[in-house]
Amino acid sequence: MRPVKPVRPVLVVIAHGSRDPRHAATVHALVRRVRSLRPGLRVETGFLDFNIPSVHGVLESLAAEGVRDVVALPLLLTRAFHAKSDIPAVLRDAPPRLRIRQADVLGPSPLLLSALERRLYEAGLSPADKSSTGVVLASAGSSDPEAIAVIAEIAREWRHTGWCAVRPAFASASLPRTEDAVRELRALGCARVAVAPYVLAPGFLPDRIARGAAGADVLAGVLGPAPEVARVLLERYDGARVAVPAALGA
Repeated sequence: MRPVKPVRPVLVVIAHGSRDPRHAATVHALVRRVRSLRPGLRVETGFLDFNIPSVHGVLESLAAEGVRDVVALPLLLTRAFHAKSDIPAVLRDAPPRLRIRQADVLGPSPLLLSALERRLYEAGLSPADKSSTGVVLASAGSSDPEAIAVIAEIAREWRHTGWCAVRPAFASASLPRTEDAVRELRALGCARVAVAPYVLAPGFLPDRIARGAAGADVLAGVLGPAPEVARVLLERYDGARVAVPAALGA
């Protein structure tokens, strides 16, 4: 008899959700990209708020189908409140028959830096512009010190790839704001200034970043369904799939 091929856990992508319809549309586009890179892997999407299906609804449906193993992947760039509190709480309320592993958040990752550069080049820059261009790494922001420190470290790391300078900025909760970082790079003497939103999908805070980029020469698009982002999702899935399950929220 031919050996039975083990069933891969279902990947459940957990997105924040937004009243802005562009948010859900971008999340679904990213999930389609993930499916195209890993044919045969079942990928479902659940939202914490505003959009449907909810995370709880997705997990209930999977349990009703007889699914046993799930990898829950937070569609987040840093480990802040949602990754540490909201999502573990939702997963603890999942049907008990499900075995759930919570994957790591997406960032930091060299692939995300590649995605940021992709978006800058799509917005009009070229690799030849790097040494004369200052970049604002514009994040949504957080009150979590760990998340803020990660953004600052990413900016320092990215600076060493050849940009004139890289400065972090935040749309909420922390300083500096995007417009302040743009002015700082101008004062440093960078020939041009670009703003790279370190966000996954459009919405209220990305729009605030865009307004703060009014004084910049280049504004890149959000990361969205960039192929590098889809590859990070699959890396996080693979890492969680082989990990020993731990108590959620531990």
